[in-house]
Amino acid sequence: MYFSAYMHEWLYGEEGYYKNFKAIGKSGDFYTAVSTSSFFGASIANYFYALLKEGKADRNGWLIEIGAHQGYLLCDMIQWLYTCDPTLVKTLKFAIVERQAEVQKAQLAYIKERFGDDIQITHFNDIAEVEAEYAFIVANEIFDAFPCELIKDEKIAFVEANEITWKEAPAEMLEWAKTHRLTQGEIAVGYEEFAKEMASGIEKCDFVTFDYGEKYVRNDFSIRVYRSHETFPLFDEALKLSESYKKDDITYDVNFGHVIEAFSAGGFEEVAYETQARALIRFGLIDILEQFAKQTTQEKYVREADKVKTLISPTIMGDRFKMVHFRK
Repeated sequence: MYFSAYMHEWLYGEEGYYKNFKAIGKSGDFYTAVSTSSFFGASIANYFYALLKEGKADRNGWLIEIGAHQGYLLCDMIQWLYTCDPTLVKTLKFAIVERQAEVQKAQLAYIKERFGDDIQITHFNDIAEVEAEYAFIVANEIFDAFPCELIKDEKIAFVEANEITWKEAPAEMLEWAKTHRLTQGEIAVGYEEFAKEMASGIEKCDFVTFDYGEKYVRNDFSIRVYRSHETFPLFDEALKLSESYKKDDITYDVNFGHVIEAFSAGGFEEVAYETQARALIRFGLIDILEQFAKQTTQEKYVREADKVKTLISPTIMGDRFKMVHFRK
């Protein structure tokens, strides 16, 4: 099978890696900005609130998270919006796009733990199901989980019995690679369809997403396997696919140039593309931290400030992760 089909089965197939709820953080398989600090979600919510005040967003619209894991990010955003304007939680509608039933259950349990019955969440299995006049959509690390094809010297990767072989690539894929000056690396599959589906049922939309990668083609393989905070390049001789298949996370660096092309073709405009550090500071992260300092102890402030450093430090998450904001 093509590598993209193999990767899809690895992550989303029966007994796939994402089939059931996965722990994140020190005790889990990986870290995310969401698991690092609740101020990540507060900053994005602060940006959304600014758009509301400017009349660029609709207080009667939807706030939707795609790939919400346990629901931390959405809840952190709701909490901050309530702080800014308590009436917003009455006018906005909240939703999560998540197709895994067990993950949906974990999300609803966590949201009930945070807010009791005060916040109601709608679940959509797919972004194509969403019909709305306006939606503010947020996602963290979803594009790196789209299946991809692997191309090298005009050949494409096939997988048989957990072993990679190389065959002649289809002409259409070679044309895409030639246009983008890609000689070897990953070609994500599904960005174009995803953008069109988001646009199809939503009249007006702001989509803010974070992921790791660059805006250009690397011409090298970044695809790798994560196992308990250890990284194994896919072609590492020490990695046995048969042992990692469906048990460990598999990911690759996002080509944001490809993402932007896909969303432009889907009818979106690129509002902003910048590092996570620049985006979060522009969204008001430092101001939020300073407000927190006035209301808490020095010990708690220092602890939270250390978490914020992780989000914006150039050597940790700050530069490696990027934010892109699309608008329709």
